[in-house]
Amino acid sequence: MHLSDHTWTDAADVDADVAIVPVGSTEQHGPHAPLGTDAITAEAVAEAGAEEYGEVVVAPPIPVGVAEEHRQFPGTLWVSENTFRSYVRETIDSLAYHGWDRVVIVNGHGGNTDALREVAGRITRHDDAYAVPFTWFEAVGDHGSDMGHGGPLETALLRHVRPESVAEDRIEEAREGASDGWGEWQSGVNLAYDSAEFTENGVVGDPAEGDAERGEELLELAAEALAELLDTVATRDVVRPENK
Repeated sequence: MHLSDHTWTDAADVDADVAIVPVGSTEQHGPHAPLGTDAITAEAVAEAGAEEYGEVVVAPPIPVGVAEEHRQFPGTLWVSENTFRSYVRETIDSLAYHGWDRVVIVNGHGGNTDALREVAGRITRHDDAYAVPFTWFEAVGDHGSDMGHGGPLETALLRHVRPESVAEDRIEEAREGASDGWGEWQSGVNLAYDSAEFTENGVVGDPAEGDAERGEELLELAAEALAELLDTVATRDVVRPENK
């Protein structure tokens, strides 16, 4: 059940302990993909996983994340890691108050991953909930090696779930200004802090390699992995170990 689409009386009748919180970002994704790509894809995966799993609550997506690395591109929004973690934590606290105290955070933005792992641990250790983060593009098998930014995977999933959002007449422009990889690396260290340092138009990877058919497969793989995770979270013994 997606909370945004139902009444409080509907919510009161839901027989579920598990909830999903989609988390994305509002940031540049090149000249061809919308600023809301990460939130759109996270919510699509959350809804597909929920449909496959069954009785689960889906919260509204959190659309602004840790994205200062894209600040040079107009339209990009960001918050600090502290603000982001607090927002996620308090949202999950609200869900737990209503009894939905086992939560999977479905993430669509790489810049959120470290903060989500940290806050999920803090929630689990200190709050009345158990939370784990799930980043959809890390759960799509061999496709994951093609993950860039506004590249083949995100473009493919958009073409499948929201094709009208992709500016198809700008795909060639996106390809021409793209970089092959994320960052500038030396001795195992990424020397770049902002994406504008290594990509002309914000794109990493070739969006032309992400068609709608591939997007359909990505959604199936991510939804299946999410459903399996939801089942594990629902049945896991989450009592914390005693101090030794």
